[in-house]
Amino acid sequence: MKVPLTIESLIQEAKQFCEEQTQLNHTELIGITDGKAVGTYVEHKFKEHLNEKYEVVIGNSASGIDLPSPDINTDIKVTSIRQPQSSCPYASSRQKIYGLGYNLLVLVYEKIDASNSCTLRFVNCTFIKKERTADYTTTMRLREMLRDGANIDDLIAYFEDRNIPGDEIT
Repeated sequence: MKVPLTIESLIQEAKQFCEEQTQLNHTELIGITDGKAVGTYVEHKFKEHLNEKYEVVIGNSASGIDLPSPDINTDIKVTSIRQPQSSCPYASSRQKIYGLGYNLLVLVYEKIDASNSCTLRFVNCTFIKKERTADYTTTMRLREMLRDGANIDDLIAYFEDRNIPGDEIT
């Protein structure tokens, strides 16, 4: 009988998964240079890893979040250390200031190809709580401005200067 996945077990499984995957020969990836293809490969393997051990809701492309159950509410992002990318741009000014509304599990790898082998060396595995997913620079500056007595016009001017979208109500 599978036990339900928790945030704590998700974090432990992510660490274990990265350690295990670093030891394997990923022949399917030999010669693959497309970071999106590698990321999708790793995400699928990790979701399979979780599904084998836990009672877990796995999201689909339409839902947008990899682990959408309310108690987990986490998206998985996999990126290369050589060319890190954010595949999770902020959809609105609200997300940029208040956060994405879901947790992130970020796996950073280095891909090492040889003639007949491919190693994925995971250099970082980080869980980011949803409360910490806002844009740091923007929120820091807004807090400074408010502390210094900024008014609504000052804030709107800052948003416009930084090309942060939104109308006056937002």
